[in-house]
Amino acid sequence: MDPAVLGGKLASGAVASLLRRLFPPDAPGAGLVDRPVRLKSLVSFRGERRRLGEKEVHVLASRLVEAATDTPGEPPFPPDETTAVIEALVLRLLALGELDMDDVQAVSLGHRELAKRLAHRASPATGLSADADYFLDSATEWACLHILEHFTRRSAFVARTLVEQTRRQAELIAKVDQLLVRTPRPGSRDHAFERRYLRHLADRHDHITIYGIDLRDSPDRWPLEVAYLSLEATTSEERAPEEERPSGGPVTVQLPAEGALLAHDRVFLRGDAGSGKTTLVQWLTVTAARDGLDIPYVLPLRTLIRTGTLPAPAEFLSAVSCPHTPPEGWAERVLTAGRGLILVDGLDEIPAPDRTRTRDWLLALIRAFPGNRWLLTSRPTAVRPDWLASEGFHELAMAPMRRPDIATFVHRWHTAARAPEYEGPLLDSLRTQRDLARLATNPLMCGLICALHRERRGYLPTGRKELYDAALTMLLTRRDLERGMPTVSELGEEAQLEVLQRLAYALVLSGRTEMDVETAEGIVERCLPSIAVPGDARTVLQSLLLRSGLLRQPAAGVVDFVHRTFQDYLGARYAVEEGHLDVLLSHADDTQWEDVIRLAVAHARPRERAHLLKALLSRDVPRLTLLALACLEHVTALDPGVRAAVESQASALIPPGTKEEAKVLAEAGPLVLELLPGPAGLTEEAALGVTITASILGGEEPTGALAVLRRFREHPDLEVRRQLAGTWQRFDTEEYATEVLDHLERKHLFLTCKTAEERSALAGMRPWYSLAFQGPQRVEDILAAVPAPEAVEQLDVQGNPLLTDLAALSAFGSLRVLRLEGCPTLAGLDRLSTRSLTGVTVTGVEDLTGLRCFRGARYLSLSQELPGADLTESLPTDAPLEFLFLGRNTTDSTGLRGLQHWSGLRTLSLGPLTKELTTGDWQAVAALPELTELHINSEIIQNFPHSVELMPVLPGVETLRISAMHGAEDLSPLVDRLPGLHSVTLQSYPGKLIPAARYAGVFPGVEISLDQR
Repeated sequence: MDPAVLGGKLASGAVASLLRRLFPPDAPGAGLVDRPVRLKSLVSFRGERRRLGEKEVHVLASRLVEAATDTPGEPPFPPDETTAVIEALVLRLLALGELDMDDVQAVSLGHRELAKRLAHRASPATGLSADADYFLDSATEWACLHILEHFTRRSAFVARTLVEQTRRQAELIAKVDQLLVRTPRPGSRDHAFERRYLRHLADRHDHITIYGIDLRDSPDRWPLEVAYLSLEATTSEERAPEEERPSGGPVTVQLPAEGALLAHDRVFLRGDAGSGKTTLVQWLTVTAARDGLDIPYVLPLRTLIRTGTLPAPAEFLSAVSCPHTPPEGWAERVLTAGRGLILVDGLDEIPAPDRTRTRDWLLALIRAFPGNRWLLTSRPTAVRPDWLASEGFHELAMAPMRRPDIATFVHRWHTAARAPEYEGPLLDSLRTQRDLARLATNPLMCGLICALHRERRGYLPTGRKELYDAALTMLLTRRDLERGMPTVSELGEEAQLEVLQRLAYALVLSGRTEMDVETAEGIVERCLPSIAVPGDARTVLQSLLLRSGLLRQPAAGVVDFVHRTFQDYLGARYAVEEGHLDVLLSHADDTQWEDVIRLAVAHARPRERAHLLKALLSRDVPRLTLLALACLEHVTALDPGVRAAVESQASALIPPGTKEEAKVLAEAGPLVLELLPGPAGLTEEAALGVTITASILGGEEPTGALAVLRRFREHPDLEVRRQLAGTWQRFDTEEYATEVLDHLERKHLFLTCKTAEERSALAGMRPWYSLAFQGPQRVEDILAAVPAPEAVEQLDVQGNPLLTDLAALSAFGSLRVLRLEGCPTLAGLDRLSTRSLTGVTVTGVEDLTGLRCFRGARYLSLSQELPGADLTESLPTDAPLEFLFLGRNTTDSTGLRGLQHWSGLRTLSLGPLTKELTTGDWQAVAALPELTELHINSEIIQNFPHSVELMPVLPGVETLRISAMHGAEDLSPLVDRLPGLHSVTLQSYPGKLIPAARYAGVFPGVEISLDQR
């Protein structure tokens, strides 16, 4: 049904009259306010003085549908779908209040686009026939046409439109003025030079070498726009309060790495070697060069530092061998105008002593030329976390490649290599082989794995050393290395390795990643007699640069390795061959040497391995013990006694036996993730410790941590499953839900949702029986996240001021347990059907009216002051209570008077009360014939000792629990008053330790257990 046809069936006056009720009468004036008037403030079913409720909007929608269908002729859709169509139209009309726009913007959209926005905002109409769906869209468009007509007739609309036009014109003028200031006059020398310079940058950086792709019959350079893979950067930052997060606070933000400078003018980007930092610099350079608004300066520190003095702006281009000479003073004019994009790459690639003067140089430039954009890249641990924080630099970290990123990379690699037949098998291997997948965390290693897989026709080695060995063989012995160039020297694989490892070791010792050509030639010169290769040092070095695939010349007069990984591998190889084991051990405390030491152990002979490992163990430092254990992965032959010593000393750390040990283990860093065992053979305590350690490291190394936690998703222990469910927020929401949460056994397990992303993931999982929603979340959003609310048996709502009426939760018809905490605007506890509720917890709810209606409650927990002078005035008198918790302030007015009314009470738990208990209170306790378990918070013992002295003898109490203990409480007054005790549990206050010896003999003949928190 076309909207025009539908309009013919409806009287416009009647429709307008109906829809006008959606909006309150307007007031005179232009509607000038600080912010645009949003639709949510115009509709009459939102706000404190709303005239309509959902019920009234439902009536309006019913009349609209009835008016359109109550005409002679064939109905527009089957009559049995009328109710569903009305419900869908109601949701779309209610969505008016959720659109983030004002009336002027709505009219600018037009009625068709506005209808689409409402349909998208409302829940999708499911199960409708094609005719009913078409009618619904047409009715929505017709309603939107009249809504926009109503807006244009409002007295304030014309004035609002003029004001909005004036604002936009002012913004446009300001932007044009800014553009005129930032853009040089046409024809000027600066403008002409910039065209040449930007074209040079785009040509120079618009290519990328996908590592391993430069094999026979394949080009070695690919267009950047084809090969570039957008990765993510992550950060933790403070966010201002929002509607759904009124408390604000730190949040983890993920954004495309290339968008870092769109959000912040000063960015310090950290990333592991091979994570794509330098490629990102290329991408930003090419993008800026093509846009022409900002002037990029690419400043690789490894190139700048070798000249000694870091360059001033006028020397930026000459320092990086740019062939173009700018007009005099051009660089300063660019930076003064705030048009510069300064990309400083590779802080970690310069020696530590040079980093201080580099910082001074950088800060001097920033202060002299404010208003420009700056990006500094570095390895994660090169400098302390707050190295530039005081200067306004926003820190981000390159995130490891996720599985979708890896799949995209593998696809592009094989497309570029014209080898699609190997793509599927490699992806299967990456999914099933954990060790292989662990290596594929950055573009460099992904490219290497792809190349090896194709070169070996589907076979891949296992382990890091074997992978590097295979990579070197592939690179150093491949065919057609010179791509048609004449051979300048004949170097075999071993001869090349000998020269390369000496160069690598020199760099490792110096803490650098590049060296001058003269230094490199000197090293080669000293190496030539031992390899017996004809030719001079310059010729041999040039041959390696051209042919090895490992050595390169990033700038004139400088050489380095294509990746730090190979430098460490070859340096470790040479250190072992030369017997420099003490040199390796002297750097064991430096985390930058971890890979060198691990690979050195792999290269070493059995006796040398034993020496290295025993030396690491002798330090008795947890990180070095774990480093020794990690080295065993690459060891084949080793003295059994040494292997046993490493495993024995590490067994005290892995697996962790307690929560405290798990936290200490996590301090050793991501290295631990490679060493954590799977669930097979672990005790429940050890399994819990492993999951805690992996959870803590999830923020630092989410991919590796997820790989560990995934192995425990079928674990039967409740505490392990609680740990897995509780660490959701440290990982990618959707990925963690798919890989871990949806596999967990639901029994006795709560799942907590705090964000819209978590609600969306929840909606895609199989049903959960116990759910918690924390923070301000609308009831309709909660219901939308739970496709089967009738399956929910336990519901926990915390800190939600948006929950005002319990009747809204009536869809949860099978609830057995309900917890309401921090819902200050909630009223009418009696509005929820309470027939099936057996457990109720209420804290921080202002209106306790209706609490007496929970007649089926067997478990009741309260932590706020109760009205009245007697417990029977507030609590459900006919409820068969078996457990009652009374917390802070609860008994301030009532005491325990009337408690004896619930004669079936078996457990009484007294929290940190704020008023002393009287003799009358204890008499009410003594009158409970079924009471066998008593819980007392230690604050009562410490703050109200007189209350304990008034306690009568309670012979029926068999179980005692003292909670929140600090370890110095005197429990002796309880001994004579509880003569029937069989067991006592002492629970510590979090972070406090209860000395077992202090309480060992307090309760003679009674079993005492400690619950250390």
